[in-house]
Amino acid sequence: MSTNKIQSISVIGAGQMGHQIAMLAALGGFNTVLQDVQDTALQSAKEKLEAIMNKWVQKGKLSEDSRLAAFTRLQFTTDLNKAASNADLIIEAVVEKIEVKQEVFAKLEQFAPANTIFATNSSTIVNSLLSGVTNRPDKFINMHFFFPPLVMDCVEVVMSDQTSEETAKLALEVTEKMNRTGILLRKEISGFVANRILGALQREALYLYEEGIADYKDIDLICRKALSHPIGPFELMDLSGIDVGYYVMQQRYKETGDPEDKPNACIEEKVKQGNLGRKTGKGWYDYKNQGVKNV
Repeated sequence: MSTNKIQSISVIGAGQMGHQIAMLAALGGFNTVLQDVQDTALQSAKEKLEAIMNKWVQKGKLSEDSRLAAFTRLQFTTDLNKAASNADLIIEAVVEKIEVKQEVFAKLEQFAPANTIFATNSSTIVNSLLSGVTNRPDKFINMHFFFPPLVMDCVEVVMSDQTSEETAKLALEVTEKMNRTGILLRKEISGFVANRILGALQREALYLYEEGIADYKDIDLICRKALSHPIGPFELMDLSGIDVGYYVMQQRYKETGDPEDKPNACIEEKVKQGNLGRKTGKGWYDYKNQGVKNV
């Protein structure tokens, strides 16, 4: 299968990652379906995408004709069967919990054609932990887009031992048509490359904070001033979503049993409080309904 046969892409999950991945697919020329179980999530996704694309047109990043064409190719539905039944490629972008993802892929296996490629946008869960609920491990791959997908020009494309060369080639070609740089990893490891490096920085930052060595604001300031990072590790947690990082830590700890991988107490506390970062208006910092200005 080659990309000239890939005409339809479905994205499952209309959250902060899924709706922007769907827009990339539509902009790349694919007939695209964005599916979510909640109508409200789909309506919110549509409003956000319209605002972003209108801003792109105003800034000259996109022509009005291209904007209209992209939205013509983009559909929204709560029906998983409808989203899967005609898809050549399905990209899952639901919550970072392995049980939820496995449940989604088990349902997709019932609805999708036998030749449909399954991809997960998981930022840490390798596809071999998900493909077992399907009959197509050779057609299963990670396509890890970075937040926010409409800004970040990188996709980690990760193979398992069972992923076929054809599937990997397809994923890279689709990524290119989405105008993103795809980087192929032929060996699985939890967290892949970028998040493992970021995770090491985050763990050290949290250790310094919990040990009382420095306040989180000062740690961020040092990273920006001394290391020339665009934002500090605590600011990045707020941008990505503290709950996302929490689920990643939980999954890593479940896999390794290493106490160092267990979620930090301060992270667990914020998740319990519902202070998840920019998307809730408060995390490490108070955003006072500023929202995420990312595109």
